[in-house]
Amino acid sequence: MTADPTAPTIAPELRERLHELYKHLHRHPELSMQEHRTAELIDRHMSGLGYRTFPCAGTGVVAVLENGDGPVVGFRADIDGLPVAEETGLDYASTDRGVRDGAEVPTMHACGHDTHIACAIGAATLLADARESWAGTVVFLFQPGEETAVGARAMVDDGLWDRAPRPEIVYGQHVWSGRAGTVEITPGPAMSMADSWRVTVYGRGGHGSRPEDTIDPVVLAAHMVVRVQSVVAREVPAQQAAVVTVGTFHAGVKENIIPDKAEFTLNVRNLDAGVRDRLLSALRRAIDGEAAASGAPRPEVTELYTFPLLVNDPAETAALTADLQKALGADRVADRSAKMGSEDFGVLPDAIGVPGVYWFFGGMPDEVVDSGGPVPANHSPQFGPALEPTLTTGVTAAYTAIMSRVGRGG
Repeated sequence: MTADPTAPTIAPELRERLHELYKHLHRHPELSMQEHRTAELIDRHMSGLGYRTFPCAGTGVVAVLENGDGPVVGFRADIDGLPVAEETGLDYASTDRGVRDGAEVPTMHACGHDTHIACAIGAATLLADARESWAGTVVFLFQPGEETAVGARAMVDDGLWDRAPRPEIVYGQHVWSGRAGTVEITPGPAMSMADSWRVTVYGRGGHGSRPEDTIDPVVLAAHMVVRVQSVVAREVPAQQAAVVTVGTFHAGVKENIIPDKAEFTLNVRNLDAGVRDRLLSALRRAIDGEAAASGAPRPEVTELYTFPLLVNDPAETAALTADLQKALGADRVADRSAKMGSEDFGVLPDAIGVPGVYWFFGGMPDEVVDSGGPVPANHSPQFGPALEPTLTTGVTAAYTAIMSRVGRGG
């Protein structure tokens, strides 16, 4: 069945409730796989709307609404925050803290997952209030642990698709630093694979006045950091996309002591499995080679996480793009090229062999986008999406996607 994808009417009372829900979520982010209060809030809202809910992967929530015979559709919203100290200046800014790797850290919804939750609950409310206009089953997946690439797999491993009705398609969306009120969508490969490593470099410590008696792991690791950047420039074909980032570097405790080890972390992104294999092999060779040149032991490389390539089904993406253009306006929905950000969304449809479609909606007001200055991006301490038209756009897009499968008539 195909729905008339005309934009839904979002009553002022619902919009106000969603604003308050969003502000509450923004004030109280929780780190990956620790989203206990967030899950309780989601369960309370979805149960109150008449959805059958159950926990999945600890802090995930699955909410199912059955409304007669018809298609089964999945919709995913991720729910975790980040270890970032907020600097937005918003009156609902987060001051909460969490624990990561045994240390207390500030927390913030710096990637906009609070927006995703609010929009999903908004779309769920519209569906619950308009059951006469659709038939089928909707499965909302409130996923934990997206930022660490473990949440989607954890839900599947916890028997998600044995416990919930299996959908014929899974949709998802993400707020980003584009213009509020707009949607961008990519057919085919849409978001990159990503691998993260921790590299522990071993040397021989000693006094800062006698470096000749040591193998300085700081100098050695610094050479590695510079060398790995050349891998993209000199070993990846120019027509292929790849990014290598060193995100952390730690060594030593005092300025006149040469430590016996240093540690840094690597993040590697690309859009092709063959390029990935070549890139990871070259990085390992460069790291080992620098250690050998310094007479140091072979470094220890620990894999932290891996994100899969996110691929949008081309035919389903084209169909949804047309529906979103009707609902939001053709000038508000555009194709976008593949991005080097990463997502584990694809694990959910891939686990049962059904298509997935994932899009982005803007969160930045016109005056910020048009200012000519830097626009706060996801993961920035200044990332604070405007309430409107961001939330209305996200709710409309989610509702339109779901209704395109389960709506009556059209």
